[in-house]
Amino acid sequence: MIAKTFMGLEPVLANELTQLGAKNVQAGRRMVSFTGDKEMMYRANFQLHTAIRILKPIKHFKALSADDVYEGVKAVDWTEYLALDKTFAVDSVVFSEEFRHSKFVAYKVKDAIVDQFREKTGNRPNISVSNPDMRLHIHIAEDQCTLCLDSSGESLHRRGYRQESVEAPLNEVLAAGMILMTGWRGETDFIDPMCGSGTLLIEAALIARNMAPGLFRKEFAFEKWPDFDADLFDKIYNDDSNEREFTHHIYGYDVDIKAVNTARLNVKAAGLTSDITVEEQDFKDFTQPKEKSIMVTNPPYGERISTSDLLGTYKMIGERLKHQFTGNEAWVLSYREECFAQIGLKPSIKIPLFNGSLECEFRKYQMFDGKMSDFRGEGGIVKTEDEKRQMAEKHRFKKEREFKKRLNEQEENEDGDIRSFKFHSLERKEPRKPKDTRESRNSRDSRYSRDSRDSRKGPRDFKKSFKKSNRRFDHDDEDED
Repeated sequence: MIAKTFMGLEPVLANELTQLGAKNVQAGRRMVSFTGDKEMMYRANFQLHTAIRILKPIKHFKALSADDVYEGVKAVDWTEYLALDKTFAVDSVVFSEEFRHSKFVAYKVKDAIVDQFREKTGNRPNISVSNPDMRLHIHIAEDQCTLCLDSSGESLHRRGYRQESVEAPLNEVLAAGMILMTGWRGETDFIDPMCGSGTLLIEAALIARNMAPGLFRKEFAFEKWPDFDADLFDKIYNDDSNEREFTHHIYGYDVDIKAVNTARLNVKAAGLTSDITVEEQDFKDFTQPKEKSIMVTNPPYGERISTSDLLGTYKMIGERLKHQFTGNEAWVLSYREECFAQIGLKPSIKIPLFNGSLECEFRKYQMFDGKMSDFRGEGGIVKTEDEKRQMAEKHRFKKEREFKKRLNEQEENEDGDIRSFKFHSLERKEPRKPKDTRESRNSRDSRYSRDSRDSRKGPRDFKKSFKKSNRRFDHDDEDED
């Protein structure tokens, strides 16, 4: 299988898959390949924090022309995957001199499937771009074609808890990846002093409690597949044995009261009000926290969000960290070198990350009181051995590369590059007939009302009442970036 992600998050996703029990985990470019059974595919969709979607390859073939693509796709017995009364859609990613337009490739795939059904039955399944029953993905690198079933459907970053958003919201997958990169798993308080709609806060709470981000999803594409095992997915969904207690607290602040109200609404929708507090406060008024804390924040870059004094904002961030965050560590994601320069602090590590099409850096600042020599003399660690090793790696940043670089339109960050994927041929088992337990799952949870959810004591009570019919919240169609 293939798990797609954003550039820079591949090692984090590979680690998540390894911990989940996946085999043959291999990081590529914007993707991680792995092997596993049906349960692993369900768990990957339901539990991974840093995956955008999970693809299941069904055929690998060579194609030197459009006709070769057509014949290669038509050779698949599509009755195994698709019924006449179901709809489908085709996504395509192309890196080839022969095939210049990805939409043309998608049309050839669609034609091959439709023609096969017409020849066999006289009828054809329909296309649905917005909400298909089956979504296919074809990836072409020069003459190598990989045809996949998309088991996720809607991008996995759309968790389902976002009720409203502010301008330029941080992508949920990127937010989770940032937090996992810090190594924080709930051992201290967590602070975001510029929290916007609260994405970092909610993702932090899910990580601290080890709650599956798929809890809030409306549905996954694999639930419409002919071999969907509803009992198996029920078992995965209802298993909370690995969830943890979280004894610290998460704090979010923002100078914009609209952002504060939006964040509170999203936190409530996620059932995490007992773990997260959101208040209106300007970062310039931030004071030393009483408890040991980590700070992770995504200040404005002056790109999609404008500010009257961008450099002054970053200078203020450095001043607050230096004087009001001693003894703790702070992580800042930003886009401009001149902004980082205004912070005026030496980072322990710099990690390249893409926020949408913007090539950013994620920097860690270890805050201590007094001189660095005194801090080290008392046993303080500014850089861990792993951070020293990472920073010493050659070509970590390409020489002479412009810091403020954008991905070009042909290589949008969410279009994972699976050129390094190795196709594993597996024996196909007879597909199981679908067993619909949706009604039983709904009736099992009908005793929980919306009012009881609002008065819950914690996320675990919330989860029990948030099953199939009630766990789902609609959301705006914000950009995947």
